[in-house]
Amino acid sequence: MLVVIDMQKDFVTGSLGTKEAVSIVESVVRKVQDHSGLLAYTLDTHDENYLQSREGMLLPVVHCIKGESGHELVDELKQPLQGALVFEKPTFASVALASWIASQQDLEEVELVGVCTDICVVSNALMIKAMRPELVIRVDAACCAGSTVRRHEAALETLRSCQIEVF
Repeated sequence: MLVVIDMQKDFVTGSLGTKEAVSIVESVVRKVQDHSGLLAYTLDTHDENYLQSREGMLLPVVHCIKGESGHELVDELKQPLQGALVFEKPTFASVALASWIASQQDLEEVELVGVCTDICVVSNALMIKAMRPELVIRVDAACCAGSTVRRHEAALETLRSCQIEVF
């Protein structure tokens, strides 16, 4: 199974975008196009009261407001991800995604790609690991970008420490 984490306009070119996030878009598109198994993606999803939430108070940058363009997938991924499972999430990790994966006992491997390595990718990987400790979980470092390069590298090391395969 391939899971694409938060490849939304606000995280790539919008209010929280980075040049590193822009640089992985084509690699993520290729990975999705080359993938033949189960496919899912997450969408960071907030409402107009985001700045009043705990997350919004600690990260006071309006982003991924449902119904606004920044909430949408980057244009390059809209077509390749048609028909995939969609998990909207109000915070870093998706309980619904991890629960769904935990219920799929025949699933042998999950690979994660996307943004931000140090926040949502690592959070989802660790939640899945907690719910399915024997599942092979992989993260393609070349298809991930962090909020900074240093934080991306730190997150990859954290993933390795938690027995998640980073390649």
